[in-house]
Amino acid sequence: MKWKKLGQVFDPTTWNDGIERDWMKSHSQCTSTLVFDDFVRIYFSSRYDNDKDGQATSVTSFLDVERSNLKKIIKVSNQPVMQLGKIGHFDENAIYPTSVIRHEGRVLLYYAGWSRCKSVPFNTSVGLAISEDDGETFKRYADGPVLGASPFEPFVISGPKIRKFGDTFFMYYLAGCEWVLQEEAPEIIYKNRMATSKDGIYWKRENRNIIADIYDNNECQAGPDVFEYKDKFHMYFVYRQGLNFRTEENRGYKIGYATSHDKYNWIRNDKLAGIEYSEKGWDSTMHHYPHVFELDGKHYMIYNGNDFGRFGFGLAVLED
Repeated sequence: MKWKKLGQVFDPTTWNDGIERDWMKSHSQCTSTLVFDDFVRIYFSSRYDNDKDGQATSVTSFLDVERSNLKKIIKVSNQPVMQLGKIGHFDENAIYPTSVIRHEGRVLLYYAGWSRCKSVPFNTSVGLAISEDDGETFKRYADGPVLGASPFEPFVISGPKIRKFGDTFFMYYLAGCEWVLQEEAPEIIYKNRMATSKDGIYWKRENRNIIADIYDNNECQAGPDVFEYKDKFHMYFVYRQGLNFRTEENRGYKIGYATSHDKYNWIRNDKLAGIEYSEKGWDSTMHHYPHVFELDGKHYMIYNGNDFGRFGFGLAVLED
């Protein structure tokens, strides 16, 4: 697999179309696409300015690009597609739109909802919202998550990527396995996992890690996006060192790669990922949140760059 980078598509810190969006001051994270006849809609989360305590709040919106020119932006949403959850709800502080899928005439949005905690910085669960207007606005399926903490996955359920193969929904996601203290600051360790469903609402978990570690037990894995191509299933995800990844060089997120013949059992080989950091610029120190979609016979990858997508996302095309 070899990906040709097509460059940066969107940077919320420099975008200016004359409309003030106080909820889009930085970041465009966790992209997912919805294909229309003439354009492609790209969903992402963006942030307000940090509050007086330095806390960030994220909401979900979208932009549209021309189908024939994926780097030409034709519309940026004027408002978030849904509001944050009410006080005490699992999605009170952030909504990350990690997967959008059409199903039975509606659009389903699976997202990571964040809530702040006291002993650790946050907890997350997977929520579901449904659109009846072709993805312009969404309403929650329920006040609670469709995938949250369980006896064998006690915290931080996030990053859901949904694919439907045959009559079964597959959710690939991350699950926290341990909080560790580094200089008295808690850091979460998480691994890629999976679940299946017949209706997209009630999920059967595998309750196991599906990608082998290459560093150590503190390796973190996230954002597993799966697609079928040439009689195999391919997964692109990100991984990093569990500790000191914010302060030490070459310990941050990189894009990893694995293949499978049955969607359940995966063989990892990051050397075949086919995409690396740029020498300089917006994606020179981090790659994050890869999303692969097919369009007019080609496969494209949208991914975030430095600082968890603070400066937006870029595009690459598969040259295989």
